Amino acid sequence: MGVVFGDIGTSPLYTLNVAVKSASPDGHVMPEAVIGIVSLIFWSLIIVISIKYAILIMRADNHGEGGILALLALASPQRAKSDKWRAAFIVVGLIGATLLYGDGTITPAISVLSAIEGLKIYAPQLNHVVVPLTVLILSGLFIIQRKGTSWIGGFFGPIMLVWFIICGVLGIEGILANPGILAALSPLPAITYLSHAGSLAFVVIGGAFLAVTGGEAFYADMGHFGPLPIRVAWFAVALPTLTLNYFGQGALLLLDPTSPQVIDSPFYALAPSWALYPLIILATVATVIASQSIISGAYSMTQQAISLGFLPRMKVVHTEGREIGQVYLPFVNWALAAGTLVATIGFGSSDALAGAFGIAVSLLMVITTLMATVVALHWRFPPYIVYTVNIALLALDTLFFASTASKLLDGGWYPLLIAVVISFLMLTWRKGEQIMDVVRLEIREQIDTFLENLRKNPPVRVPGTAVVLGRLSKGIPLALSHSVKCSHVLQENLVLVAVSTTEVPRTPDEGRVVVQPIAEGITRVELRFGFMEEPNVPRELDAAMKRGVLAPFDLSAAVYYTGHETIVPTGLRAGLPRWRETIFAFMHHNAQRPGAYFKIPGRQVMEVGVEFDI
Repeated sequence: MGVVFGDIGTSPLYTLNVAVKSASPDGHVMPEAVIGIVSLIFWSLIIVISIKYAILIMRADNHGEGGILALLALASPQRAKSDKWRAAFIVVGLIGATLLYGDGTITPAISVLSAIEGLKIYAPQLNHVVVPLTVLILSGLFIIQRKGTSWIGGFFGPIMLVWFIICGVLGIEGILANPGILAALSPLPAITYLSHAGSLAFVVIGGAFLAVTGGEAFYADMGHFGPLPIRVAWFAVALPTLTLNYFGQGALLLLDPTSPQVIDSPFYALAPSWALYPLIILATVATVIASQSIISGAYSMTQQAISLGFLPRMKVVHTEGREIGQVYLPFVNWALAAGTLVATIGFGSSDALAGAFGIAVSLLMVITTLMATVVALHWRFPPYIVYTVNIALLALDTLFFASTASKLLDGGWYPLLIAVVISFLMLTWRKGEQIMDVVRLEIREQIDTFLENLRKNPPVRVPGTAVVLGRLSKGIPLALSHSVKCSHVLQENLVLVAVSTTEVPRTPDEGRVVVQPIAEGITRVELRFGFMEEPNVPRELDAAMKRGVLAPFDLSAAVYYTGHETIVPTGLRAGLPRWRETIFAFMHHNAQRPGAYFKIPGRQVMEVGVEFDI
């Protein structure tokens, strides 16, 4: 309830009042506008969330995993360089993935701000403390991230179910006060209102779209919980209670359309005065949970992007937790914190942030529909069904995007700017690594040449095992050949390890290790990890020895050779201009060292410096 539905579950705090204010620029709320907007919100939940995500999109899984990067992996990104069409598909998917980072900076800000703004209803003199209090709460949330998602979820999680129940109860009270709002159960009021709203229709649709933000969490978190629990929780709990609350807010607006308190916050106006402050506290906790879900999603997506080769290695802390994917990335945490606090202070209110919020999510939904269409055709679903369903969904997604794009200058540029910057960095890193792989292969000694040199100029052989890490499974890793040339010393047993990431979330044990004897005392081992897995080299070597596929040696006494690569941008290589090479070199310099990333004990690591001109 918290991880998957936290974002969409707190949308009633701000969605209806944003949409109604958009429909009433003169401050006069018309009954047909209220019924039409509530109908629009309800049918958006049915079509976009229930049909598109809960029923259709969640079928497009990558071995049980969901999310935009799972769709991207289905397109075989590691082979995209030989196919221009597929390469373009990868670029579009990357842009979709980076939109989640833009969303991740806005969601915590708008959610917590909208909860704290309830103070203004009965205590307008406290208006000046809303932003400082929000900054304080968000700062605390990012500070405690290092304790892990499981700890945070165990502390706050049970409150989320209480939140949904209270939302439903408040909605029932509003509906009983004015049952006329039930006319919004039909789509006709929405169609009629929008057809007569003129230029306001686009703005209203953009406001109503806020009700379905968070739908991507259904798909992204499918690998953690499975599709059945998510669907059951949505149709049995979240959808009914959200529907009741939106209808209750609409009923209250019909009863008292001139009250500033009702127009500013119909959610809080549903509650009796004695319950306002407890409700603000509950709403604040609920929005913290909503914020936590998007922050955890950013951690998980970054880990996947690193594994798939779209970002440099970063420090990944696997926190204590029972669920898969419990990770904490310090750099991502503090980057999100900075972006969120800038949005909170810069925009200053949930109304101002509403314009910045919808555009990134709506564009992400368009990209998800496009990618799911391609995957469905690839899986040989009947084309006429795929095109019929997805064109209809794409038309609705495009309408939402067009409506939210009307607020581009009102704040929508902020998450898009974040997405553009991260997309640029991802593409620069990916292209730079492709260039580096070519350079590495050019410089590497071939196996036959290396063995011939050992025969002609035999080094001093010492007891023990050298485990040599390299990106590629061809030739001799530079760390080994440089070490032999400089020291003229070589261990009796050599294990050449190449680590690769597959396009599935988790690699089965039988396909994880490929062992190839090269010569007496020299073995090549290819370790294959899924993009959701932790690449732990010593652990997998130990498992391979226990299964008998790798000749045993003493892991605790082995020396691990890794390359310490220094990149010098010269502009001599085709593929990247020199200024982008400089950015790539900076990213490479600040990437986590291979020994730490692959979980190798520091006392056993021998780094060999290698300089590359590109």
